[in-house]
Amino acid sequence: MKKLVVLSGAGMSAESGISTFRDSDGLWERYRVEDVATPEAFATNPSLVLDFYNQRRRELLKAKPNGGHIGLAALEKDFEMHIVTQNIDNLHEQAGSSHVIHLHGELMKACPVNNLNKTYDLSPDHPDIHLGDLDPDGQQLRPFIVWFGEPVPMIEPAIRLVEASDIMVVIGTSLNVYPAAGLLNYVRRGQPIFLIDPKEVQTYRRDVEFIHKGATEGVKELTEKLKAYH
Repeated sequence: MKKLVVLSGAGMSAESGISTFRDSDGLWERYRVEDVATPEAFATNPSLVLDFYNQRRRELLKAKPNGGHIGLAALEKDFEMHIVTQNIDNLHEQAGSSHVIHLHGELMKACPVNNLNKTYDLSPDHPDIHLGDLDPDGQQLRPFIVWFGEPVPMIEPAIRLVEASDIMVVIGTSLNVYPAAGLLNYVRRGQPIFLIDPKEVQTYRRDVEFIHKGATEGVKELTEKLKAYH
């Protein structure tokens, strides 16, 4: 069974109603990165940061996996599937994907301030984090999100997966955010690479097969193309 690794970004979940960050109407048009997505922001105005992610969490709780998520999960019957996602939502897992690495953290988890190694699941019934919410050791809880300026602890396992992959798929990412964008450096020459995105995505790789569609229709086309690799 061939090993298929998928790198997914914000465009993967856009059809599910999850706000993207970098599009013209995205979240970064309404919020400055420096105000809501850095350790300094949390130190300066923790209430604003907590409220920003509380809103993202409520948005996620209303969302459902789209056809792209479901289509990728279905590929597990034919491939050893691993998903490396830049997304902080859990829609891949909701769709049934078994092996998901989150590079940038997970929205439905909390962790103590300055300790991303200890996490707590947040309940859908009580999804918000407030000032004064402490872990058992008395530390203020924060979103389990890898903020700008923080190390990305899951990048090494992701690199190892890509190095060992037989087929690489990229879906819904601009390939502008590092270190995630650098994962393409580890794809072996001559190995199939598929890139699904309705927009033009710039990449230095010349061996990429583009599928210019959104997640749902793009995964349908990908599934047909992958039949040649069963």
